[in-house]
Amino acid sequence: MSGDGILENCKILDLPAVLDARGALTFVEQNNHVPFDIKRVYYLYDVPSGATRAAHAHKGLHQLYICLSGSMDVHLDDGVNKKIVHLNRPHYGFYLYPGIWRHIDNFSSNSVLLVLTSELYDETDYIRDYDDYLAYRGVS
Repeated sequence: MSGDGILENCKILDLPAVLDARGALTFVEQNNHVPFDIKRVYYLYDVPSGATRAAHAHKGLHQLYICLSGSMDVHLDDGVNKKIVHLNRPHYGFYLYPGIWRHIDNFSSNSVLLVLTSELYDETDYIRDYDDYLAYRGVS
């Protein structure tokens, strides 16, 4: 798997925004705005200052992160390349491709992160140890 450039598969998706004098409305439709069937939705909120979330990878799970309020940084690592994506707009979704190590930090006060997933929760899909992740990617 090493060197296959999977980090480039992760990208910002511009979601529809309907704006008028009453405010803004953004919507998400599976297989239209999201490149997968949505099987699970969860959200992170009340994250304490200085806390880090995630710190794992998924073998097959696709995700879309939407920062509904506030801001946060998503650190991405494919075993070779690394990048940080700053999320702070509710009309942007960040698509996370399977096989990417990630952690989330720098949560602003009152931030809310909505996560749409392609599968139900399955502990066997997680890689929670970074050395195991590097071995999985074939770059250790």
